[in-house]
Amino acid sequence: MSASNISDDGLPVTLFLTGIPGLEWAHIWIAIPFCTMYVVALAGNAALILVIAMDNALHAPMYLFLCILSLTDLTLSSTTVPKMLAILWLRAGEISFSGCLAQMFCVHSIYALESSVLLAMAFDRYVAICKPLRYTAILNHTVIGRIGLVGIFRSMAIVSPFIFLLRRLPYCQHHVMAHTYCEHMGIARLACANISVNIVYGLTVALLAMGLDSILIAISYGFILHAVFRLPSRDAQHKALSTCGSHLAVILVFYIPAFFSFLTHRFGQHQVPKHVHIFLANLYVLVPPVLNPIIYGARTKEIRARLLRLFHLRKISI
Repeated sequence: MSASNISDDGLPVTLFLTGIPGLEWAHIWIAIPFCTMYVVALAGNAALILVIAMDNALHAPMYLFLCILSLTDLTLSSTTVPKMLAILWLRAGEISFSGCLAQMFCVHSIYALESSVLLAMAFDRYVAICKPLRYTAILNHTVIGRIGLVGIFRSMAIVSPFIFLLRRLPYCQHHVMAHTYCEHMGIARLACANISVNIVYGLTVALLAMGLDSILIAISYGFILHAVFRLPSRDAQHKALSTCGSHLAVILVFYIPAFFSFLTHRFGQHQVPKHVHIFLANLYVLVPPVLNPIIYGARTKEIRARLLRLFHLRKISI
């Protein structure tokens, strides 16, 4: 790194993202499905938000949480994919160090927020099935607003230290990062110093945030399934399991790629090829935003009916 690329505080002025290492020859082709998935994610989540916002009948807690989930999906993909496509198509990998930290903060905080939203949705299903008579009293709009604010505060509070942990490190002449977007451990591994504090804090955040959320979700679904199989009517059991099935599918789509990427970054660097890890890291910011609206649009009767009505009205107006 030339001296001109070092700021007064010793940090690099710019970093360079190379894309998916070992697959440079295929970047232009890989970007095509990534771009398609991004367009589908934008259209699907925007349609869900529009339908829920326009229909007062869908202002129930479950749909409001789904609306928040779609907002986080839109933000997550829009924070990463445009730059990702610029790298893959145009080789425009240069990014300022401050911009890289900002992108890293957005990616990790949004991901922590989405984990909180999924936990809130599990709590919603628990109250709806296990305490149906108190559902509207427990989950009113004020409570939903507070849950949202707590989720935002928690995600920002646990991710903010990443910025200070990264800014304290010396980077010597390392400024090329084999990735398509900025994330905590990818930046930390550029440092020419001990990064044990970064590794330990990153592991702590993952365990106390997403790890704890996933455990609480599993516990809530244990209570839910116990209550569902005690329902006297098979139709009621089927309806409850259908609604919960959509949520469980979204949870699996969210947590499995995230935990795989997290664990390989810390423990499987020599076992998992670098290009496989980076490719899957790209999918974990693309797949949930693509599949979430498809899963809920296909499996939730109320949303499916209103989406069909919305598109039918547009065809008539055209």
